[in-house]
Amino acid sequence: MGGTPDALPDGFKSGFVTLVGRPNAGKSTLLNAVMGKKIAITSDTAQTTRHRFRAVLTREGFQMIIVDTPGLHKPHDALGEELNTSAIKALEDVDVVAMLIDASAPIGRGDAWVAEQVRAARGARKICVLSKCDLATEAQIAAQREAAEGLADWDAMVALSSETGYNVEAFVEEVTYFLPEGPAWFPPDMETDQPLEVMIAEFVREKILRGFHDEVPHAIGVVVEEMEYVRKTDLTRIYAIVYVERDSQKGIIIGKRGSALKQIGTEARRDLEQLLGTRVFLDLRVKVKKNWRRDANQIRRFGYGEGL
Repeated sequence: MGGTPDALPDGFKSGFVTLVGRPNAGKSTLLNAVMGKKIAITSDTAQTTRHRFRAVLTREGFQMIIVDTPGLHKPHDALGEELNTSAIKALEDVDVVAMLIDASAPIGRGDAWVAEQVRAARGARKICVLSKCDLATEAQIAAQREAAEGLADWDAMVALSSETGYNVEAFVEEVTYFLPEGPAWFPPDMETDQPLEVMIAEFVREKILRGFHDEVPHAIGVVVEEMEYVRKTDLTRIYAIVYVERDSQKGIIIGKRGSALKQIGTEARRDLEQLLGTRVFLDLRVKVKKNWRRDANQIRRFGYGEGL
């Protein structure tokens, strides 16, 4: 935990805000924009986020704990059901719920269903976030604002772009306004409660999502088996396994003479060296675990959903 109320200035505010929305609404991109650095992975693939984790933004006068969630969607397998459960649970016992709606895409039944879950979140202030405004015209944003107003009784509405930074600070100010007075729950230098091994595995999975698009993304699970830091050479050795569901997918990930796997490793290593602040040796192996997305126990072993 962080400090105690009497150790903080009068009027210090703290609380939890959950980001929810359909897959690809821009939740993880907004989280990274608020934090000013990459903490959550992003890609154009739906259900990129599989972990519910918290980012901690501490500034003078407040501490905001941001809960990123998997996109709410109609599940097609046990993994999808687990991710939905994780996202809906994140609506419980929070101070603010921020629902993201893509300003550049028409509001549909999926948005209406998510809004229904938001309306059911008792006790939380509700903010509507029109995201991706850099991709929408002013007329589109105005129409989207009007359509969004009918989805719930919002306490505030913010139109922003996480990519350009437009109105991201306005979003932070709106959330802070609704936070109650309270203590710092986490140390001021802590930025996330996500275990380092999980962040590393996710950074590797991101490169696969971005490199292979629709070929294998949902069949991918990554687990860090071993990690060690060699102080003498300032080198972190990481040994990770990429799991797929079929032999054909294994061939795609490895590529001709290992070229695809080598490219994944090269791209992931850049992010990992920035994350860890050391040189990185990354050893990636690919294994087949048939139909793991239908096995709730295996999903939890990967650390996805509520099995953390």
